[in-house]
Amino acid sequence: MRRRSTVAAIDVGSTKVAVIVGDVTEHGDTRILGVGVAPAAGLSRGVIDNIQSARDAISIAVEKAEQACGMRILSAVVGISGGHISSQNNRGIIAIPDRTRPISADDRSRVLESAGQVAIPTNRQVIHVVPRGYWVEGTDQVSDPVGMFGGRLDAEVHIVSGAVSAIQNLTKCVEGAGVQVDDIVLECIASATSVLEEQEKQQGVALVDLGGSTTSIAVYDEGSIAHTACLPIAGSHLTHDLARVLRCPWESAEQVKCTVGAAFADPAMVSETVEIQAFGTQSTKHVPLGHICEILQARTEEILEMVALELKRVGYLDRLAAGLVLTGGTAQLRGLPEVAESRLGIPARLGRPHGYSGLSDLIGTPAFATSIGLVEYALGGRERVVESTGAAFEVPVGGIFRRLASLGRALMPQ
Repeated sequence: MRRRSTVAAIDVGSTKVAVIVGDVTEHGDTRILGVGVAPAAGLSRGVIDNIQSARDAISIAVEKAEQACGMRILSAVVGISGGHISSQNNRGIIAIPDRTRPISADDRSRVLESAGQVAIPTNRQVIHVVPRGYWVEGTDQVSDPVGMFGGRLDAEVHIVSGAVSAIQNLTKCVEGAGVQVDDIVLECIASATSVLEEQEKQQGVALVDLGGSTTSIAVYDEGSIAHTACLPIAGSHLTHDLARVLRCPWESAEQVKCTVGAAFADPAMVSETVEIQAFGTQSTKHVPLGHICEILQARTEEILEMVALELKRVGYLDRLAAGLVLTGGTAQLRGLPEVAESRLGIPARLGRPHGYSGLSDLIGTPAFATSIGLVEYALGGRERVVESTGAAFEVPVGGIFRRLASLGRALMPQ
């Protein structure tokens, strides 16, 4: 697949809006040209709940990215997440009329189209149809059937769908900021492109993207995606617990969580105290660090248990040889991989984005894994892991349906 020259990606998260501009070097590598970040507004549990506030936040991030790269952003790939996302696997079969000719790319497209034909409610929309594998004449699975001979071709796909209203609202906010929507991409799939290794995908791995208000899961097995899910619990719940138990402002609780917080309570922390802002007559107060970490540990273990239950429900908890790869802003909580290994009994590591150049000091953290993954998707780099259905582009805007496809280069010099 030919890589586009310059692209933009918009990650509309629960805590921040990140806009990243990237291009391709002469060696075919991804290079980040500019980044714009703004505090998120108008979102709740991964979906838009105030269009004006969300549009303003996106506009600020877009303007910052344009200033950083010296280009005007006309179109972008946009990430989507939230509890409305659902997925399923489906299989399709077609006949090859002429057994004397090899299977063509058109045949491959036909079987994928057949496998992608599933009945979904009218209030839902297919976002992705991801090829999982092919079978010629029912033999062993092959990665690409083109050029082979046979009278029957089977394909299995992973279908991701979302609420039409959520997709429309997200698209309206981005367009309101003056940016055309090239494509809508599931955020955990984008994150997987920037943090997972091919060997992990082959042996079985679950990417767990711990965001601000949702935790997204993408399971890979035998090199292809097998399951996706979104849980309505994440980093904001840790902050909320701290604010309630310690009786302190939200901002103070967030700062404590990010600076000294940990996913486990160490006995050595008993004698150490932390000064935090407080409500009431006292402007500040001292709290034992061990108490702070006990609060964080309780909620962290709850999140990990919910992840384990979801993996067990779909039958993959005991099949993940590579275990978990934790990414997202909340994954940076100190000691989280160690707690995950202890509680779930499988390997776990922190997933940082890789395979790109430029601004690594600024965005080389798990918090930007989705943003960089969206750029990789837009560039068609490394390996494009999903095939868009086209339905993801068709969103009612201004009372009509029009295709939100790429209309040329995403960026033009100012």
